[in-house]
Amino acid sequence: MNRDLVKGILFVTGGAASYGVLATIVRLAYNEGYTTAEATVSQYTIGLLVMGLLLLFSRGKQPPHAGKQTPLQAGKQPDERSLILRLVTGGTAYGLTGVCYYMSVRYLPVSICVILLMQTIWMGIVLDAFLEKKMPPPDKIIAVLIVLAGTLLATNAIGSPAKPDLRGVGWGLAAALTYTISLLVANRVATEMPARKKSFWILTGGTAVVLLFVLLQTAFASPVSDTQTASGFQFSIFMKWGLLLALFGTVLPPLLLNLGMPRAGMGLGSILISIEIPVSVSSAWLLLDEQVLIMQWTGIVLIIAAIILLNFRTLRQELTLLTD
Repeated sequence: MNRDLVKGILFVTGGAASYGVLATIVRLAYNEGYTTAEATVSQYTIGLLVMGLLLLFSRGKQPPHAGKQTPLQAGKQPDERSLILRLVTGGTAYGLTGVCYYMSVRYLPVSICVILLMQTIWMGIVLDAFLEKKMPPPDKIIAVLIVLAGTLLATNAIGSPAKPDLRGVGWGLAAALTYTISLLVANRVATEMPARKKSFWILTGGTAVVLLFVLLQTAFASPVSDTQTASGFQFSIFMKWGLLLALFGTVLPPLLLNLGMPRAGMGLGSILISIEIPVSVSSAWLLLDEQVLIMQWTGIVLIIAAIILLNFRTLRQELTLLTD
C-alpha cells in the first residue's frame, strides 16, 4: 500500500469521524441549556469565518490541476457569478440539514438520529433514478432493501414497546432529505471550482438560512419554549461549544475529505465515510451514556454492508488500476 493511499485513508477517516461526534457535542450543549438556534448560529458563523480566512490565504496556491479545462469545456466556460449563485442557493440545503438534524437530536437519542440521517443512502438512489429517468440497477435496489432492514433494527423500531417521538423522526428524515440535496449540489454544481472556494460559497448559503431560521423563530416563537430561553440568545455558546461545533462540523470534514477522497478513490472513500455511524453511536454511548443494544449494532452493520455493496464495483475497478 503506497504512502499516498495511506494518507487518503487517514484523511477520509478523520473527516467522517469528525462528523460522527457532532451530534454528541450538540446534545452536551443542550444539556447545559443552549438551544438549536444558538448551536447552529455559532457553528455556521464561526465555520464561515474560518473558511473565508482559509480561502483568503490560499489564493495563488491552488494545485496545478485547478482551473484546467478539457478541450470540450474550453469553448464553453461557465459564468462564475451564475455558479456562485447556484452554490449559495444549493448551500441552503446544507444549512437546513444542520437545523433539522439538531432539532431531531432534541427529541431522539443520538444513536437513532444518525441512522435517520443515513437514510440519505436510499434517498440519493431514488433522486438519481428520478434525474436520470431510469430504474436503478439490481445491486442498488438490494442495497436499499438492506438499508431499510438495517434501519428497523438500528432504531430498535421492532423490539422496543416505546414508540419514538414522531417530531424527532420527522426532523431526522427532513435532515436526510436536505443532506441528499446538499450532496447533489456538492457533486454536480461547479465541479471545476477549487474546493475551498466552492465550500465557502456553499457555507455562505447554509449560514444565511440558519440566520433566517433564528429570525423566524424569534418572530413567531413564544417567549419561552423548548427551543428558546427566557434570557434570549446566549452568546457564551460561541466560546464554550461554538468552536468545537465549527471545527467538527464545518471546518475539518470538508478539508479532510477534499484532501483524502482524491487519494483514496471514490469507491474506498465512500466506504470509509460510513465510519461516521459507529463513531456517532460510540461517542453517544461513552459521553451520553446512551444504551445501544446488540440488535441495533446488527442494524448498523447491515447499513454499512449496504454502503459497501453500493461502492464495491467502483472499489474493485480502483484496486485493479492500482495493481496493474
